[in-house]
Amino acid sequence: MKQWIAGLAAMATPVLAMAQSADPQRWQLNMGRGVTHLSNNAYEAHMLALWICVAIGLAVFIGMGVAIVKFRKSKGAVADTGFTHNTRLEILWTVIPVILLVIMAIPATSKLVAMYDTRDSELTVKVTGYQWMWGYEYLGQDVQFVSRMDRRSDEIRQSGVRPDAATDPYYLLDVDNPLVLPIDTKIRFVITADDVIHSWWVPALGWKQDAVPGIVNEAWADISTPGIYRGQCAELCGKDHAFMPIVVQAVEKEEFQRWLTSRQSGEDAPAPVAAAAAVPASPAG
Repeated sequence: MKQWIAGLAAMATPVLAMAQSADPQRWQLNMGRGVTHLSNNAYEAHMLALWICVAIGLAVFIGMGVAIVKFRKSKGAVADTGFTHNTRLEILWTVIPVILLVIMAIPATSKLVAMYDTRDSELTVKVTGYQWMWGYEYLGQDVQFVSRMDRRSDEIRQSGVRPDAATDPYYLLDVDNPLVLPIDTKIRFVITADDVIHSWWVPALGWKQDAVPGIVNEAWADISTPGIYRGQCAELCGKDHAFMPIVVQAVEKEEFQRWLTSRQSGEDAPAPVAAAAAVPASPAG
């Protein structure tokens, strides 16, 4: 009952969720904006399609309601059994959907093309999926490392003890080595896998890309806001699929350069503290 009440409350207030945080939240009903150019493109295309569908739904259900009330049998209405065809109506309900599809297709196509335009990137990061961890390499920078689920989450998981949300808010969502990236920088990702198919997915970045052995897929992002953005493997890849989270730590350019320099010098530098942290995503099941 409490979940139903919470769900109804969520539906009553942030139906369009115009100012959501970057990562999914409990009872979130709408797509989030994210923190990149591509995520905003996806959000805008989604909202355009949503409003068109809302308008169509209203027109259809209002028409149905009027017909049901005004032409009901109790008022003496009799069905017109001779009505078989109306050319004007046929043209109308064929032309209108075509126009609506074109209206939605033009911006969707341009935004889809932009998703694969990795030209003029300032930094390239190679992402490699393993069972069950992620490998990151900053190409041309002589920096690479492996990112696994943090030890605390792993200890709780294997102990069988139910985690406390107050003391372990990022249970199954944190890693030992986050992927540190600069903001306001076009970053190219080359994504592959070493063993089976994985899928690298951080909702705040606005895209999901499969990591396939023997194939290199591309994507890009330009993060606008410092923070911690969490994601997970989105392709069933084995028994520990739910235990290979992703953490992206976006920092200012100067801070990123200092961290990168320290890693290049061989220091085991910890990730810099992000200026803002996003709400954690729900763990994969």
